[in-house]
Amino acid sequence: MKVVIFSTCVVDLMFPNVGKAMVEVLERFGCDTYLPKEQICCAQPTFNSGYVKESMQVMRNEVDALLSVDADYIVGPAGSCVNMLKELPFHLKNDPVYAAKAQTMADKTYEFSQFLYRVLGVLDAGAELDTVATYHRSCHMTRLLGERTSPFVLLDHVKGLTMIPLPHIENCCGFGGMFSMKEPEISKQMVDEKVNDVLSTNASVLISCDPGCLMNIGGRFNRRGEKITIMHLAEVLNHNVDMSRVKYVEGRSAGDGAVGSVRAAKEEGALV
Repeated sequence: MKVVIFSTCVVDLMFPNVGKAMVEVLERFGCDTYLPKEQICCAQPTFNSGYVKESMQVMRNEVDALLSVDADYIVGPAGSCVNMLKELPFHLKNDPVYAAKAQTMADKTYEFSQFLYRVLGVLDAGAELDTVATYHRSCHMTRLLGERTSPFVLLDHVKGLTMIPLPHIENCCGFGGMFSMKEPEISKQMVDEKVNDVLSTNASVLISCDPGCLMNIGGRFNRRGEKITIMHLAEVLNHNVDMSRVKYVEGRSAGDGAVGSVRAAKEEGALV
C-alpha cells in the first residue's frame, strides 16, 4: 500500500531520527512511503495564535501537498499535528475548492501508533528494548484525536521493556505549542510538575507519541540538570527488531491490514 508521510515541523527540524524510524517501521510492514516536498506546516501555530485568515493558505498548501501522491493513507508521528489535519475540513468548509479535498485528506490520515494498531492490526512489532520506561500521554492526541489505546498496546508487546505508570498521566506538560511562549511562567510550573512525576517512576526512558511534548519535557530535564532518555514510540518499535516475533490482532495477518480504519474501530466501540 502507498503511504504519504506527514513529517510535521518539529520532526523535520528537531527530530529527523523519529521520521526515519517511522518510515523504517512502516516499510518493514509492507508500506511504500512517499514524502511530498511541498509540505511545510499544518498551520496549527499560526491558527492557534489567532491568525485565522492568514492560516488558510498554509492549510490549502498542506492539503495539496499531502494529496499530491495518490496514496492509500497519510501517516504522521505527532498526535497533535494529525489532529490539526483532521480539523482542516471544518476550517475550510466554506472554501468551494478545498472543502471536499480537505475531507478526502482527513479521512485517510492517521497518527503513527493508530495506523499500526487500528489499520495494519499490529500487536507486536517485533521490537526489543531492555529498559524501564514510562509514557507521557499528550493532551491533543488523547482529548482531541481521541486515541487512548494504541500506544499502550504496542508498548505492552515490546520485549524486555518494563513500563511504569506515570502519575497524573492526564496532566499537560505545559507545552501546548504557542501556550508555552505566551505563558512561560505557567508553562514552566506545569513542565516541572511533569518532570517530577517522571522522576518519581525511576524510569530511565520517557516515551511519547508527540515530539513537541518530548522536546518540552526533555528540555526541562536538561535545564534542571536531571537525566532522562527521551524516545518517540517509532524509535522504540524500531529497536532491535526481530520480525519472527511480529503478532497481529486476532483474525488479522500481514497484508490485510489495509481494510481497517479508525471509523470502523469507533463503530465497534474499540476506540477508547
